[in-house]
Amino acid sequence: MITVKSLHKSFGKNSVLKNINLQFKAGEVNGIVGENGAGKTTLFNCIGGFEDYEGTISYSNGNIKNVTGFLTTDPYFLGKITGLEYLQLMCNARDIEFINPEEKNIFDLPLNRYAENYSTGMKKKLALTATLLQGNEIFILDEPFNGVDIQSNIIIKELLFKLKELNKIVILSSHIFSTLNETCDYLHHLRDGEIINSVGKDKFDIIEKNMISNTVENRIKNLDLD
Repeated sequence: MITVKSLHKSFGKNSVLKNINLQFKAGEVNGIVGENGAGKTTLFNCIGGFEDYEGTISYSNGNIKNVTGFLTTDPYFLGKITGLEYLQLMCNARDIEFINPEEKNIFDLPLNRYAENYSTGMKKKLALTATLLQGNEIFILDEPFNGVDIQSNIIIKELLFKLKELNKIVILSSHIFSTLNETCDYLHHLRDGEIINSVGKDKFDIIEKNMISNTVENRIKNLDLD
């Protein structure tokens, strides 16, 4: 289990996260929702150990950084490294034997091509494949469905179900409520750096309606359309 207590994060005088308290249990998929700039990516970076912060983030089974697969919104790849070499490198980092690469190429990626030349969606799929091959216990997925094709979206959803079945901890963000409804057990609404609501699956519509009433309706109204 991951326990986040009294988490605060600031960049200079700009307070990005304010008193975040959350728990993420094995075998559950937790979704973080909020507008752009709400602090989702910063929260993920703190949990993954990539940012300093105030407060505590504890993992019940040791060093969280050693067992976390982190899919960023826009994965970055070194120049002149093929997709196959990248997967090999990521497996080496976890001391995992990388065998039968074509069988593990679930997204049918051109592994012999340089990863830096992949499309946005292909880069995301390559990075996701690498996190899966590493045998991680925790998966932090920042917008995993953005920029990928419909078939790959279906595969990603099935992967989430499999990770839940394997008792992994999964934390993800998405702007697609239908996908969140299908895959998540809990939703946490992050607004202006604060968690304003956390609900189980039977109350997801409360967060969706709240986001619509507090953002979409007011912004459209301000256009004075007639």
